[in-house]
Amino acid sequence: MNSIDRYMARAIAVPLLANLVIASMLLVLDRIRILLDFVTTEGGPVSVIWRMLANLLPEYLGLGIPIGLLLGCLLTFRRFATSSEFDVFRAVGVSPHRLLLVPYMYAAVLAALNLGIVGYLQPQARFQYERLRYELRTGALGASIKVGEFTTFPSRNGVPGPTVRVEQSLDEGRELRGIFLQQSDKKGNTFAATAEQGKFLSGGNPDEIIFQLSKGTLVRTEVGVPTPRVLRFDLWNIPIPLPKSDPFRGRGGRNLERTLPELAVLGRATNKDEELRDTSRAAFHFRLTEVSAMFLLPMLAMALGVPPKRSTSALGVFLGIVMIVTYFKINEYGQSVGGLGKIDPFLALWVPFVVFAALVLKMYYTIAYVPGGEPIGGLERAFAKLTKAVRRWLPGRPNGDAADDDDDAALPHAGAAA
Repeated sequence: MNSIDRYMARAIAVPLLANLVIASMLLVLDRIRILLDFVTTEGGPVSVIWRMLANLLPEYLGLGIPIGLLLGCLLTFRRFATSSEFDVFRAVGVSPHRLLLVPYMYAAVLAALNLGIVGYLQPQARFQYERLRYELRTGALGASIKVGEFTTFPSRNGVPGPTVRVEQSLDEGRELRGIFLQQSDKKGNTFAATAEQGKFLSGGNPDEIIFQLSKGTLVRTEVGVPTPRVLRFDLWNIPIPLPKSDPFRGRGGRNLERTLPELAVLGRATNKDEELRDTSRAAFHFRLTEVSAMFLLPMLAMALGVPPKRSTSALGVFLGIVMIVTYFKINEYGQSVGGLGKIDPFLALWVPFVVFAALVLKMYYTIAYVPGGEPIGGLERAFAKLTKAVRRWLPGRPNGDAADDDDDAALPHAGAAA
């Protein structure tokens, strides 16, 4: 690697990593609000949110890595073009084809990383995410009691379960305050208790948990006894049965949870139903085209990153993001159509890839081999006219054309006066 390659590698690294982190964080921030509402509604501890986000991160990286690669290369080529370094490279004999060597090194490494993520890591993480959602819905005890609501636990051996209400939860549910508890037995006797504080402790029985109440009052009502008994206590332990739930299903209930080899086996199987075979093939080709498209991004970055002469607009950056996101959305639609069996999954996914590749190659040929070529020159000129029109009609700005007319009209008058 010579000095030019090292210079390119350093120039691409900073925007690539920055855009990768920013894209991932934006996707995480968009999801964290939804997860927070879900966990709060189910009454789960806050720590579950971070575990769920960690399992969603591979899915976000599958989209963030291509966007980071595109923007990292695009912003680097744009800086070279606006500072005339791109022209210097071409003047000393460094062709655009040679300048793509380092970007393709990045593309190869990131494509291999992305293949491992979408092919193997993402299915495992998605399964763990669904398992956490299931546990929140069915509920361990800490995820079953909601603050400010009455919660009734299941019966055990014909004995009704207790009803509990908690006014305040601290330290992620480890410390409870303002507790009310009521329970009945088989004979119809009932007792109700209020306590200032309480916490849950694990006992020897895996099917129940100990609810320890502190500083409270117990009122017991028995059948045939007109006067209830009142007892004050400093510490009282009551066993509470845990809700029973069916074990979570095995991995592979959805295509998102299957690895690439598993999808390939299901897609070739002849003894499976057609729907499973089509959806598996569609998911398999969707992931392959997603990774293959990364090898087109360095050429797209050069074509969009080099603006026309005497132009500094960032239209290419905006257009690059629109193109890659639109392509991924078209691929998602192709996966859906291919999974329904209306179109062969291979054609539904690879035909858009070929069209996208042809467009990118055409744009790259224009910038690399056509003298004075401008792949988006027409769009740049239309964008410049639109920007000028918007600025002219912005409130509070002087009319530039009128000012120019006044200056032109003043020049002959000044000459005549002289």
